Amino acid sequence: MTEPAEFWEARYSGSDGVWSGRVNPTMAEVAADLPPGRALDLGCGEGGDVLWLAERGWQVTGVDISPTAVARGRAAAAAAGLPEGQVRFVADDLASFAADGEYDLVTACFLQSPVELNRSGALVRAAARIAPGGHLLVVTHAAPPPWASALNHEHHPQQFLSPEQEIAALALSDTDWQTVRAEIRTRSATGPDGRSADLHDAVVLLRRR
Repeated sequence: MTEPAEFWEARYSGSDGVWSGRVNPTMAEVAADLPPGRALDLGCGEGGDVLWLAERGWQVTGVDISPTAVARGRAAAAAAGLPEGQVRFVADDLASFAADGEYDLVTACFLQSPVELNRSGALVRAAARIAPGGHLLVVTHAAPPPWASALNHEHHPQQFLSPEQEIAALALSDTDWQTVRAEIRTRSATGPDGRSADLHDAVVLLRRR
């Protein structure tokens, strides 16, 4: 069985760039209403969301299991001229990453993997580091795109959760957490085979009381 670190490092190192470098539109729309503070981006990839947050005054830590992805994030931050200390990239497994201090925002956009990954455990551990009044934002694929079967080959089948299932999997206390958003959004996208389709994303925003 392929380990997550091996799979994702091969994915990033096998091409010059995996993602567009642009911010996730849903993350940008939600975070635009939040006052800047300390943020943690789980599975940050090449750093598009990290840079967007930092450019708007957040002090951001991005964590990804792939050293190649993290190196690209650091290079992008340097190219953008972001102040030293405002952006930090860490190459680490989310299962063992030790967050420092408290955060006002934890984001996880498309933290889904065709190899087995304890994503709910990672989200719960990170949520424990959110300060009172802070937020946890999770954006996921709610259903597979039509081209997914060509990409997943022999790996671990992915889970596609509704917002309600995502919240249930986190099992956070209603006493301590308020659900701000739990919705499905539709967007248009073009797959690697050139096909266009409407994709469905689950969006969950929780606020620590």
